[in-house]
Amino acid sequence: MTWDRIIGQKRVVEALRRALAQQRVAHAYLFYGPDGTGKRAAALMFAQALQCEQGGSDPCGQCVPCTKVQRLIHPDVQVMLPHPSDADPDDLYERLQRLAAEPYATVDYIRRPVLDDPTRASNKQAFYSVARINESLRRSVSFKPLEGRYKVAILIDADRMRVEAANAFLKLLEEPGPQTVFILTTSRPDHLLPTVRSRCQHLRFDPLPAEAIAQALVEREGVDEARAMVLARMADGSYSRALDLLENEVLQADREQALAFLRQAYRFHSEALVDLVEQLSALGRERLKGLLQLMLGWVRDLVLFRTLGDGAELVNLDQQEAIRRFCQNLPEADLEGMARLLEEALELIERNVQPFLVLSVLAAALRDAMHGRAPERLVPALDDPLALGLA
Repeated sequence: MTWDRIIGQKRVVEALRRALAQQRVAHAYLFYGPDGTGKRAAALMFAQALQCEQGGSDPCGQCVPCTKVQRLIHPDVQVMLPHPSDADPDDLYERLQRLAAEPYATVDYIRRPVLDDPTRASNKQAFYSVARINESLRRSVSFKPLEGRYKVAILIDADRMRVEAANAFLKLLEEPGPQTVFILTTSRPDHLLPTVRSRCQHLRFDPLPAEAIAQALVEREGVDEARAMVLARMADGSYSRALDLLENEVLQADREQALAFLRQAYRFHSEALVDLVEQLSALGRERLKGLLQLMLGWVRDLVLFRTLGDGAELVNLDQQEAIRRFCQNLPEADLEGMARLLEEALELIERNVQPFLVLSVLAAALRDAMHGRAPERLVPALDDPLALGLA
């Protein structure tokens, strides 16, 4: 594996290569940005370069240290995932092996509670405990490197530290051992302690262009170009999501559910809407967030088509006729308002607001938006009992 394995992110790659070439490696890095944009892949590649026998800015990929890092068996490179307190060690090992094989794979307990079933949800929390920071991480970085030039610790989804764990980790950052490098990855940097963030060098990962995702799908997965572009635009800047969409028919079927919700919201007064809201509410937070993101993709397509017509570069290329009919039949629809409401619904689900409540109010708000009168926010309606009746 070489730097070419990182999709896009040329700015980040050049910053890391420059640090290696100039031997000015920071003791702590914060890789932040949307999920699936290459934070883990870059962290693993940086760890490989740090341990490579040849030194310099580019790992050779052939020496023993490089191959050990690639397989995640190097004694001086530790990769940590937040996990439930009762996580099966064998399951955790399998996740790390899949991460080694494909750094963009969805292997975390947050988005994939059951590794081989993306439709399964779980109420268990994945986190870093203070005991794990003190007993596992502290012990690992307290010794000199056994084989490599550095001790490297990669903490995936570092924002999942509980307060006590974050304070324990802060002590490690304040007194780092010699030749120790911490790499934290997160999509929510604001959830980290400010004192932790201030001690890290920040590198931002941007959403990936659809063209870059499509090219990777063609070259790495053998997907034909037309299908690759559809998946890439549906992935919304995340190569991990593109892989999920490619590998799982259930996730692709969610697009039909997203469209069904928009259609039923327009009708609103129907038993079918009630049934659909109940069905979607039971899917689990991460899958529901994915559905809301698919709805956002539809609304963005509507905005593009209304503005540019047949020349618009749509996410849902295979649904252009349905998008055209919507724009023709609902010329007064407040599309910007629909997007704003869906983004707020995503935020509410992220904050663990009851899904049935959010979807019920969202359906009423989208109905109004489709008729040209979108409410400013969903939150005020959550306190209105009439907004929950779907009648």
